Formats: sequence, structure tokens, C-alpha cells
Amino acid sequence: MNARPLEGKTGLVFGVANKRSIAWAIAQACAEAGAKLIFNYQGERLKDNVEELAGTFGADTPLFPCDVSKDEEVDAFFDKVQGITPKVDMLLHSIAYAPKDALEGDFLSTSREAYLTAHNISAYSLVHLSRKAAPLMTDGGSIIAMSYYGAEKVVPHYNVMGVAKAALEASTRYLAYDLGKKKIRVNCISAGPMNTLAARGVSGLGTMIKHYEDHAPLGRSCTLTELGATGLFLASDGSSGITGQVLYVDGGYQIMGM
Repeated sequence: MNARPLEGKTGLVFGVANKRSIAWAIAQACAEAGAKLIFNYQGERLKDNVEELAGTFGADTPLFPCDVSKDEEVDAFFDKVQGITPKVDMLLHSIAYAPKDALEGDFLSTSREAYLTAHNISAYSLVHLSRKAAPLMTDGGSIIAMSYYGAEKVVPHYNVMGVAKAALEASTRYLAYDLGKKKIRVNCISAGPMNTLAARGVSGLGTMIKHYEDHAPLGRSCTLTELGATGLFLASDGSSGITGQVLYVDGGYQIMGM
């Protein structure tokens, strides 16, 4: 088995916020497998964190600003990418956002603004980034998005984010169909609940994690190391026959009926 299955490949990583980010776990696994990575950061508030983490792969590791809700920033990001490399092999989309008040109380109270914001940033951005990345994936490639079980079943307080994640998963399938002819694979990882910066915005996170410990076949949710390994698998040729799928990394919770 090749110890560095991504040697010579280039990946784009969207969504690193800090060292507890799922995106960072996948980035680490891909870098250790030989990939050269290019990072985004959203706003100056997160730049220092991302710069410090990306710098562990070398001081010259590229990172550029990119707020995925702004077309001009996405265009500028990919212009800079093309100035560095003519080819991209992997795109990691680990981006989700909904206003905090939309992740409390009931779904019925979701405002139009919160609904549109959640879908724009959490789901449409995958379509937009894929459209920009696809022309650079001249030898095929892998696009990986991050989802959660709340896309499939009701998780109290997950609310509009669950609906947005359902849109993300459906987008994954339609993108897989459109991009298959270019040998580009598009898949989702559905991670169990974890204590990440993004997850802390959901009311009742601790209860969710305890529920998995009580009901999942493995008696737990998942670890960042496991998510990193799954991301690496989807980025590598080992998953060359897999596209349009949602892979659950959740201790087996998703199979349970009661």
C-alpha cells in the first residue's frame, strides 16, 4: 500500500477555523499523505488561526481570503489558485452557518432571512465552489462535503441547519451526476456530533453526544482522527468507484431504529 497516496496532488480546503475543526483533521491526513494544500479563511478574525495551522505544513503554504457568500471573493480566490497551480485534485467543503437564534427554539419560527442565509452558505456554496474547481480538475478529482444526521431525521434545535444539510446532500448527488463525465467524484461525510466550534452553536450539544454514547452500536460518536482518515479515503484513488454517496462516521448510530 502506498504510504503517501496523495503525493503530487493539490487540494483546496475550505472551512478550517481552529485545531478542533473537522476540516483541519482532514487537511492533516491529506498533507501527511503527500497532498499540497491551499486554504481559505473567512475574514481577518480567523486569518491568524488558519495561518498558524497551515504554517505547520511549511511557511509558504498558501491561504487566501474567501467569504463564500460573496461572488467576487470566490472569483478572486480561484484566480489566485490558478496563479499557483494549473491543476487541482481535491476540494474539501466544510462550511456551514445559520444565525444562532435559528438554532434554538422550533423550526416553525425560522425567519426568511435565516432560512436563506443557512442555505446560501451551507448548501449553495458547494455548488458554486464545485463549478469553479471543476475546470481545474483536469485529471478528475474528488469533492468532499460535510453533513450530519439532522439532514435525514429531526434533531431538536438543529432546525434550519438540518434542512440546509438535506439540500447539501441532494446537491452532492446532482453534482456527482453532472461531474461524473469529468471523472470528478462528489461525496458527503456525515459525522456524528462533536465538540467543534460550529457544533457549539447548536443548543443541547452535550445531550446529543450522550445520546450517541447510549445508543450507537460502538457506544460513541466519532473522533477527529477517524474523520481525517475518511476524508483521506475519499480524496484518494481508493474511493475511485464511489460518488454521490453519504458516508456515515457516527459509531453506527444511523442504522438504529430505536
